Amino acid sequence: MVILDTLLKIIHILACLILMFVVLLQQGRGGGLGAAFGGGAASQVFGGRGAGNILTRATAICATTFMLTSVALAYRSSSQDRALAARIELDKMRKAEKGHHKKEKTDTAPTQSAAPTSAPVNTITMPTDTAPAPTTSGSAAP
Repeated sequence: MVILDTLLKIIHILACLILMFVVLLQQGRGGGLGAAFGGGAASQVFGGRGAGNILTRATAICATTFMLTSVALAYRSSSQDRALAARIELDKMRKAEKGHHKKEKTDTAPTQSAAPTSAPVNTITMPTDTAPAPTTSGSAAP
């Protein structure tokens, strides 16, 4: 995967440099950099319409390549962020499980080694709303 990232970065940088060069070569309203190379020589080399058609195609190709590599690099970067976040979450879950297992071991260990007690220490008794059961003996209560 590192090779793919490196290749994308190289293509991206080359497309950027070529795109800058091609845009600067085009003749705009002010003549551009193409006028510095002889102005009229461009029409002699590339035909009567000049270098417009070739440079326009090169610009479109380089711009498309630049945009596609930009999107690809952004996607690769965000997928690495998602993978890192998933790995961090997995580590947290593993640590929580280890802590839970350790807690279970410490909770069960004293009850196994200690002698059984007659009544639990932390028992909560709830009051009942029922009246005491009537006595069945022959004597009546005053």
